[in-house]
Amino acid sequence: MYDKLLSPLDLGFTTLKNRALMGSMHTMLEEAPNGFERAAVFYAERARGQVALIVTGGISPNEEGWVAPHAAKLTNAEEIAKHQLITKAVHDEGGKICMQILHTGRYGYHDKVVAPSPIQAPINFFEPREMTTDDIERTIEDYAKCAKLAQEAGYDGVEVMGSEGYLINQFIVKRTNHRTDEWGGAYENRMKFPIEIVKRVRERVGENFIIIYRLSMLDLVEDGSTWEEVVQLAKEIEKAGATIINTGIGWHEARVPTIATPVPRGGFAWVTKRMMGEVNIPLITTNRINMPDVAERILQDGAADMVSMARPFLADENLMLKAYENRADEINTCIACNQACLDHTFGGQVCSCLVNARACHETELNFLPTKNKKKIAVVGAGPAGMAAATLAAERGHEVHLYESESEIGGQFNMAKVIPGKEEYGETIRYYGKMIEKHGVQLHLNTRVDKAMLLAGGFDEIVLATGVTPRRLNIPGIEHSKVLDYAEVLYQNKPVGKRVALIGAGGIGFDMAEFLAHEGESPSLHVEHYMKEWGVDMSYQKGGANTPPQPAPSPREIFLLKRSGGKHGKNLGKTTGWIHRASLKMKKVNMLANVTYEKIDDDGLHINVGGEYQVLKVDNIVVCAGQVALRDMYEELQAAGKSVTLVGGSNEASELDAKRAIKEASEWAAGV
Repeated sequence: MYDKLLSPLDLGFTTLKNRALMGSMHTMLEEAPNGFERAAVFYAERARGQVALIVTGGISPNEEGWVAPHAAKLTNAEEIAKHQLITKAVHDEGGKICMQILHTGRYGYHDKVVAPSPIQAPINFFEPREMTTDDIERTIEDYAKCAKLAQEAGYDGVEVMGSEGYLINQFIVKRTNHRTDEWGGAYENRMKFPIEIVKRVRERVGENFIIIYRLSMLDLVEDGSTWEEVVQLAKEIEKAGATIINTGIGWHEARVPTIATPVPRGGFAWVTKRMMGEVNIPLITTNRINMPDVAERILQDGAADMVSMARPFLADENLMLKAYENRADEINTCIACNQACLDHTFGGQVCSCLVNARACHETELNFLPTKNKKKIAVVGAGPAGMAAATLAAERGHEVHLYESESEIGGQFNMAKVIPGKEEYGETIRYYGKMIEKHGVQLHLNTRVDKAMLLAGGFDEIVLATGVTPRRLNIPGIEHSKVLDYAEVLYQNKPVGKRVALIGAGGIGFDMAEFLAHEGESPSLHVEHYMKEWGVDMSYQKGGANTPPQPAPSPREIFLLKRSGGKHGKNLGKTTGWIHRASLKMKKVNMLANVTYEKIDDDGLHINVGGEYQVLKVDNIVVCAGQVALRDMYEELQAAGKSVTLVGGSNEASELDAKRAIKEASEWAAGV
């Protein structure tokens, strides 16, 4: 079924079992207590799951290249032993693994940060020291030494990180390289740094060792590489001794989303396809490839020789095994939300996954067969309830899942209709399959009460009843103009051409996104997406930037909040800027410090910083939080029942599927 994806790739001195690379991720495991032991289990499970080649998170070749103080590095023989834990674990499962060598350059969060020129990154508060020629030579040698140490530690190869705006990328482009010596100026000088690194690494490790070079094929920043320069560098990197070229898309400071949910599946494969035929070594494409059919289509289209999937292996360690066994409908699909992976990493926490709380916690969270079978009722089939029910049933319990609506999914049924969040439907599909596979007894259109639960003979009761939109105490709140977010997203009630949204948290932003689009989402069409975000697919200038051309909003939207400060400040650490930029492009009016006076036929009467005004709107949509549905909890406890609250019914302050699924998973592991 996936003929190309599952076919081997001959590298000459070794063969990869299929065309899937597990791309590099900063999991923070290497920095955690007992982290290398935990990382060994994490990577081994992915190797057992039949991924052909794994690439570790970035390991620095020296202290200047650290992500942060005391971050992972490989600089001496004493550090080899802990890496051998990882390589042995992967090899014992029949896998192959490369170590990524990453020097952050001006992106490092520490006071030793260096760069080709002393230009501070817009996403960092440390100003880099300009590297001397001696620094450059020493750093090249550090890369070579690091690669040799990786070989001695048992790695099958290394990936030289040359993209995403890190040190090597900083040397290549005029944006960050203002040098006038032999390492700056003409492109031939600027590209010497990566070429010398790859040459030196190949000399040090010999022929039978994989060298992947992560090439920035699309910088997405002003004064980035031209296409001609990208091709020129690719050819020189091949000559220097690279085995494979991997694709890098966008700098971390680029203002184009490249891996978040709104990006179309396989949305940047066209870049790698453009490089096909320019070099004679295999090319890997990457970004938003999350299912075997997406990978197969890209490979069949001749866009790459291999595909890189990183976060999809957080979501499901057995993704490739399920592809081999034709069980794609059982894959727990990555929804690219970034909430438990990138947001954790940039917050200094160990990485995990919203849809798979066990990711990176394999030594702590397991769902072993139960020795004490129980009869369990789970009330509510939203994310928390679905996770609790399916994991408990997988362990061998008899589970009854009750849902008052006609379908499972809960709040995800609203999320999946937001433009750019279509992937959330995949989680509902996955849990539907797990309900079927593990024999959960599903009761739809069933509203349970205390008497029913007490009469059911249940040993455990889980209330995952979720939340309901919070009603506000504003004069006129019962006016026909007023709707709540659930009525719009779930009940499909119509909204007029002028609309005010009360509440600018995550729900308010989602509602604004929903109302600011008309027709099919740009997330479903590569060309529409690139046009909306200003990516020039013809690559007419360096960086491939062009002015964004979003489709105009079909409505005039006012996004209101009581508090001061900028809108969306509490959104995801790595995705909040995307939501703010998207609404700005749609010309959504964002008002802060708003007091709501009343609602009448004229519209919404407000006071903004002491100025009274009337928003003459057709509708007011309330997105101002929610309240927990937990009516039966205390009554069931009083009746002596073992009852647990998970998800929104436990904490309703903000819709948080990550916490909901994590709570449910931890409960299921211990029940």
